Amino acid sequence: MGIFFRSRSAKKIRNADEEILLDEKKDRRLTPDVPSDKRTNIDRRGDEGDGNTSFEDLIHDRKAGIRYIAAFPITVIPHKKGAKTGKFTLKTRDISETGVLVVTKSAEEAKLIGEADHVHLKFEVPEGSMPEGHEVRFSLDAKLARSLEKDDEFMFAFNFIEDLGQYLKKRKDRYVFISSTILLLFISFVIVLMRSKSVIYFKFHRVLYLYSIMTAGFLLSRYLFGAFYKPVPIDPDYTPAVTLIIPCFNEQTWIQRTIVSCVNQNYPPEKLQVIIVDDCSTDDSVKKTEEIIADIRKENPYFDKNRLFNLVQKTNGGKRAALARGIDVASGELVIFVDSDSFLDPYAVRNLVQPFKDPKMGGVAGRTDVANTYTNALTKMQSVRYYIAFRIMKAAEGLFDAVTCLSGPLSCYRKSILLEKKDEWLSQKFMGQKATFGDDRSMTNLVLKEHRTFYQDTAYCSTIVPSNYKSFLTQQMRWKRSWIRESLMAGAFMWKKEPYAAIVFYVGLLVPILAPIVVIYNLVYVPITEHIFPTTFLVGLLLMSLMMSIAQLLLRKSSTWFFGFLFCVYYEAVLLWQMPIAWVTFWKSTWGTRMTPSDIEEKEKRKLRKKKKETDGEA
Repeated sequence: MGIFFRSRSAKKIRNADEEILLDEKKDRRLTPDVPSDKRTNIDRRGDEGDGNTSFEDLIHDRKAGIRYIAAFPITVIPHKKGAKTGKFTLKTRDISETGVLVVTKSAEEAKLIGEADHVHLKFEVPEGSMPEGHEVRFSLDAKLARSLEKDDEFMFAFNFIEDLGQYLKKRKDRYVFISSTILLLFISFVIVLMRSKSVIYFKFHRVLYLYSIMTAGFLLSRYLFGAFYKPVPIDPDYTPAVTLIIPCFNEQTWIQRTIVSCVNQNYPPEKLQVIIVDDCSTDDSVKKTEEIIADIRKENPYFDKNRLFNLVQKTNGGKRAALARGIDVASGELVIFVDSDSFLDPYAVRNLVQPFKDPKMGGVAGRTDVANTYTNALTKMQSVRYYIAFRIMKAAEGLFDAVTCLSGPLSCYRKSILLEKKDEWLSQKFMGQKATFGDDRSMTNLVLKEHRTFYQDTAYCSTIVPSNYKSFLTQQMRWKRSWIRESLMAGAFMWKKEPYAAIVFYVGLLVPILAPIVVIYNLVYVPITEHIFPTTFLVGLLLMSLMMSIAQLLLRKSSTWFFGFLFCVYYEAVLLWQMPIAWVTFWKSTWGTRMTPSDIEEKEKRKLRKKKKETDGEA
């Protein structure tokens, strides 16, 4: 089927169309996490259950049991009766939190391993072979679980005496936690000291120092309130009917994997519906969709033509039109939007619906991780940015039930609200132009105006992010335009929300808009006119950048943490200067990364202008 993609982390070679993703070993079933009448998810893991098994335990056990295809070297030291009987380097075939499969062609090595009481293993997990945080050196004992000889190879499966998660907690995580916590507190203290200087000298330059105080207060408060955030726990008895809608346009590479992830949910299948709406794709998206639907139905009879189906638009109407068509035929009381290049965790739906136990809740955002983190430096930077944007920034908003963007990769709404707001959403115009992107922020505004919105960190998916700078910059420009448009519209009602949420919103609106002016003033105007090196300003930027990196290290313990700092540098050097352009072009409706009707219209206009210039030149 080609719906799972091999990791290339062991080889730092890739072609232009290849992304580096975690390579999970495939189950013999497409949808192993779907509960059935005969076998529950507890039964599959060998736990008959005493009625006390929690979903948290199930989720932990499932993650621990995921095997990842790997091919890195591992040192095996067999022990028999307390003494070493050898030491040799083998190759791994796959690895999980609880064990590893290794292979050798040497009969002598195989004999020593087979006779050993236990073995000691030493290995370093390469980036991209396991989830972030595992890319460290391990040295631990293991016992032989089973062995197999096949095709002149001897394969040995070892169970770790202590699983990798426990190993990390004892030998890495606590030291990382202590050191990163101390660093964060120190950085925060220095920032507060520096801003106290702004208070002292406030009267000498009110505008500049006010901006400094606002910026520091805005960012520090986000980290502070993000630390107090807690997701809504799972109530096993709360399982409302849910419809997942996947809008698709020319996504033949990823659509099968997305569909499988939406169906493969630990959720009552009779309460789950998955609808794919194809927006007139010109590639093989429709064919791939129909193929995977047929495969799923063969395996799982629950997903018949009423629970899993594909709708193909007659004309390309854009993402909103595709989502709206899905809303019209959805049967669930809750509707989940999933991007066609996003892959849901098997417990995403069960976690995502929990906040809706609050009758005032209108919409909930899940967490989005980067699926292709280890492709290159750009994707690593985005990985840190995504994690901090969700786990810190959205979490802080969620603390006050006022999340300002329920992101497209994974978000959930009450169907009744979507039906009520659908026409207004579809017909949205700004500056006389029809809105064709920013659909997630736009719908969030319509919901947030009268209802609560929340962030559920335990409901997560991973998504494919741009791995080349041209696509990335085009995406960022589109996001900035929609951010300006929707933020201006949200400003009309955010003052009615909880006071802190309102204050932070308006400060958060001003800070990035004014940032280019402030940077030019500090790095160009002051040095030229006052002959003063902008030490304080640069140190402030350095500290703010380090906060993102150290927060990533604290919360995720990943080797990507330094790329948070690099992203901040890249933002100041490049992305920041998209904002002035977005100011004067935020009414544009072209995507830039896909041929929407607006993009086609713009392309035709450019052709006409070019033709006119050529005609005028000939005249």
